Amino acid sequence: MISAKMQTLLMVAELQNFTKAAQALSMTQPAVSHHIKQLEEELGAPLFIRGKNGLLLTPQGEIAIQYARRIKALDEKMRLELQNAEKNLPSLRIGITHTSESNLTTQVLAKCSSQHPGLSITITTDTIKNLYDYLGNYEIDLAIVEGQVTNPRFSSMMLDTDYLVCVMSNDNPLARKVMVTLEELKRQQMILRLPSSATRMQFESSLESHGESIQSFNVILEVDNIATIKDLIRKDLGVSILPRSACMDELCKGKITALPIENLSMVRETRIVYNRDFGHVDILREITRIYQHELNAYHF
Repeated sequence: MISAKMQTLLMVAELQNFTKAAQALSMTQPAVSHHIKQLEEELGAPLFIRGKNGLLLTPQGEIAIQYARRIKALDEKMRLELQNAEKNLPSLRIGITHTSESNLTTQVLAKCSSQHPGLSITITTDTIKNLYDYLGNYEIDLAIVEGQVTNPRFSSMMLDTDYLVCVMSNDNPLARKVMVTLEELKRQQMILRLPSSATRMQFESSLESHGESIQSFNVILEVDNIATIKDLIRKDLGVSILPRSACMDELCKGKITALPIENLSMVRETRIVYNRDFGHVDILREITRIYQHELNAYHF
């Protein structure tokens, strides 16, 4: 059970103000201050300092808040599992990336839930970094992410092998080719994901491995949303670098063209990542089975 003092810590950290935290918690301001003082005495470290725009966490406070969030998430997970055990209903909180949001993943999760009455799935979309943070804090049960899993705290299961391609309108002259060169790509207007996205970072890393730089390319627009990028591409407003899995529906229907880039191998894995104490590995296998079945249904 999460303590009242821990709840106070979380609220003060969020609102950066004792008075606002007191209002949100239906407490008096002195009571909030007393909770924080008690925590600081128990932990033997200052948790907050006053900044220009409100209270700021100290380095020790940053550590404390990480554990407080984890405790809160575990408390909520325990309560949910107890409720579900009473009703015999499993529940999963799954985090996915923006790429997974645009490919088969959401469709697969919906089918998994519909084929298993009583299975409840909640989906959260965020960056890979944030999803790993949520997973480590037990705020989600699974993360479906691209790339290798390097943190020994987590286990993973392979879901798919994907690769980045150059995506363009069917009206683009390059669409008549079987492969695009980097020199041809430099003459195109490019619409790319944000620099912080895994797709963008993999593309730039591949360029650097061939002595090239993103500065040599005509990037006219940076967009976070993959659906928006595909819409702009269909209107022939530029070309992009996207995961092939995120374009399967459009490719199957002949709405856009996707080509490999000469000498640029941009292969990556998509994996289901989970904490080592996750107790429903059978569900992971079922998600993988449905994913492969749906993938085999596509014909290009």
